[in-house]
Amino acid sequence: MDRIYLTNKGYEKLADELEFLKNVKRKEISVALEHARSLGDLKENAEYHAAKDAVSQNERRIRELDDKLSRVEIIDDSKIDKDKAYIGAKLTILDLDTEDEFKYTLVGQDEANALEGLISVTSPVGKSLLGHKKDDIVEVEVPVGKLNYKIIKITH
Repeated sequence: MDRIYLTNKGYEKLADELEFLKNVKRKEISVALEHARSLGDLKENAEYHAAKDAVSQNERRIRELDDKLSRVEIIDDSKIDKDKAYIGAKLTILDLDTEDEFKYTLVGQDEANALEGLISVTSPVGKSLLGHKKDDIVEVEVPVGKLNYKIIKITH
């Protein structure tokens, strides 16, 4: 079983989701299922089938989160070299080809969200940036070709 690397924030987010699914969502779905059963003939009862699907999806997500959380290794920021790009690092990088500047935070795969500037350390860009220092030039191989970045700033 592979370890899953998360920041404290990422771990708390998954743990909160799991608690919500177990303690709130299960009850909501149970009430919906009981209501649907009370409507009669289960074979042609769309509400009943929708509630049964909701139970299945909720339980699948609970199992998935239980599994992930059992394999988590929380990255201790105090033990990481502050001068290098590792999980939890906030980076400002310069695209050497376009002169565009980007701000990213390196996170575990389960925390990634491109719209929020959270890139996974398992993505091509994230992998390429790992372990590099400020002022390093990093070449990233992506499906459309090669990107050339310069790391401008690293904070934790």
